[in-house]
Amino acid sequence: MAVEIPVEKWAGKVREVTIGATASEGGTRSKTVTVGGESTLPFLQFEGQLPHRPVIAVEIHDAEPTDWSPTLLGALGDVVKDPAAWAKKAEEWGADLIFMRLVSTNPDGENRKPEAAAEVVKSVLKAVGLPLIVYGGAGIEHNPDVLVKVAQATEGERLVLGPAEDKNYRTIVAGCLAHGHIVSAFTPMDLNLAKQLNILVSDVGLSPDRIIVDPNTGALGYGLEYCVSVIERLRLSALQGDSMTQMPIISLAGEESWRTKESKVSEGVPEAWGDFAELGLIWETTTATTLLHSGADIVTLRHPKSVALIKSVIDKLGKGA
Repeated sequence: MAVEIPVEKWAGKVREVTIGATASEGGTRSKTVTVGGESTLPFLQFEGQLPHRPVIAVEIHDAEPTDWSPTLLGALGDVVKDPAAWAKKAEEWGADLIFMRLVSTNPDGENRKPEAAAEVVKSVLKAVGLPLIVYGGAGIEHNPDVLVKVAQATEGERLVLGPAEDKNYRTIVAGCLAHGHIVSAFTPMDLNLAKQLNILVSDVGLSPDRIIVDPNTGALGYGLEYCVSVIERLRLSALQGDSMTQMPIISLAGEESWRTKESKVSEGVPEAWGDFAELGLIWETTTATTLLHSGADIVTLRHPKSVALIKSVIDKLGKGA
């Protein structure tokens, strides 16, 4: 007797957002990356359309990290001293996108001028052909000035700029509108706040297909379960037809995973934690895999081995997509 597998049918779908612009589109990228378009839950190819697989963005900084895990820094080597070289390596590792954090602009750190940060972004664009996601690192008050300068300096490249928050989104969105970029709308793990910010950004005039959602990320053991519930609710709401939740989702798996004590501390910890050299890698890949199952369209990673492992996960889960 044949068993009929029940299939869920949804009224809505996630919008497609294309990151980057080739020469024919007014940019300099060798390729573009399109995310979104799903009409079903993650990896359920038998229930709906999954036109674009999730993608990996490798995280780089515009200044050498001083507080990263020694395990991670050892795996990266000297490229962390040069953002352009770092981006080239990320491309070699198999990144689909470059996620660049402008930490040098932090007033409590190097306090570089926005113009200097914009020049570094331009150097990375020259070094690689991948599309870029650029996040400020100067805090909610100073990020708009930095990101507007980046938007001006990279007009036509169709970058993703963020994080745009409820207290500073207007200036960042204005920069995206004027210079042809995409905004990453950040909210602190709350479905209703995420939806509200999307409405506000749209009301300013930015098309919904130029918005991606950053609902905040928690690492394994540090809020991941709550993060998962928010991403799942966003995705379910989108599939049920709520137009203001139908944006692709980015999750910063690498940044959050390598903040954990388990990835940084090798002394004075339980033996049961296992091999410290592998622990951060396990934390990052487990976090990223969980986020992909939840509905993330873009996950950011730091470790080269994580990129290969997560690409393998996407390939295996995405067969038939």
